Amino acid sequence: MKKSAHLFWFPALACLFLSALLARAAEPTLDIYWIDVEGGGGTLIITPARESILIDTGWPWGPSAARIRDAATNAGVSRIDYLILTHFHIDHFGGAAQLAKLMAIGTVLDNGIPEHDPDGGNDEQFLKSIKPYREFPAERRMLIQPGATLPLKQAGSMLLNLRFMGARKHFVHPQGMGGPNSLCAGATRQEPDTSDNANSAVSLLQFGSFKFYDGGDLTWNMEGEMVCPTNSIGQVDIYQVDHHGLDISNNPLLIRSLAPTVTVMNNGARKGGAKATLAALRSVSSIQTMFQLHRDLRGGAEYNTDDQYIANLEEKCEGNCIKCSVDSSGKSYTISIPAKGFAKTYQTRTAEAGP
Repeated sequence: MKKSAHLFWFPALACLFLSALLARAAEPTLDIYWIDVEGGGGTLIITPARESILIDTGWPWGPSAARIRDAATNAGVSRIDYLILTHFHIDHFGGAAQLAKLMAIGTVLDNGIPEHDPDGGNDEQFLKSIKPYREFPAERRMLIQPGATLPLKQAGSMLLNLRFMGARKHFVHPQGMGGPNSLCAGATRQEPDTSDNANSAVSLLQFGSFKFYDGGDLTWNMEGEMVCPTNSIGQVDIYQVDHHGLDISNNPLLIRSLAPTVTVMNNGARKGGAKATLAALRSVSSIQTMFQLHRDLRGGAEYNTDDQYIANLEEKCEGNCIKCSVDSSGKSYTISIPAKGFAKTYQTRTAEAGP
């Protein structure tokens, strides 16, 4: 009798185990797309609850808006629920008005539309360029508040959180996040940046133990202030390389403090990707892989990662994107270049603190 009872339980346990695996497999993933907007900013996030978050919109001309629309449509969403604008440079806000003609936009979050050129240039030209952004239809417009989180819908067993860690040169250190940063003793500064890049909003996306950093075009001194004397962001899995890879950003202090496993650079064929930035990334031992949207045609190996990690090798390209898909457990993620058939899976770091 005991033998037959044991035999009865083996298939039952196997069935329960298989059911658990199938249930986990059925849970939706968190997906991130770095869209080729030709050296601008355009990062699309599709949450497990199928909400869409777009950080920056590329240029007002060229393929930016259409490529964002196509990426969203291919991901199965027909609207942008949250549009986050990191700062008021045209390669980041310019595509918004065109995108609004292609798909509905829900809540827009930005630093507050300036009444003057934030870089101190020609006000008339700036106000003309910002007019379409000011006037395109959106359900709601809000000011980014450092420390605030988006009211995202939850799906599956892992908590999803997007927090603004800074904006307008003000950075937050929420209780229980991070701690004193021993790397600050070696901090260096550059000449003050008076452009709107220094005002860039910084987003930290967390899903279980997975963490993704997007700092827009934040520049060197502000990068240092964000992680010193306290590093509230902690270590991340993916670092979106600040400012398209320019070396007035990407302070080695920031990169070492975040200690990412993967970096993604939204550069253009002739924009971003400075030699010093590539060297800084290569010097950080935690980084396993460096991805780029474009091969930098102005330089050789010192300006580029390996070809297999570059989405677009030619200047006149197809606009291939880079995609990250985070497992429903939040414990692993796969980076792929779908058009090239490339994919590589990584394990997430253990989050230092919950969101």
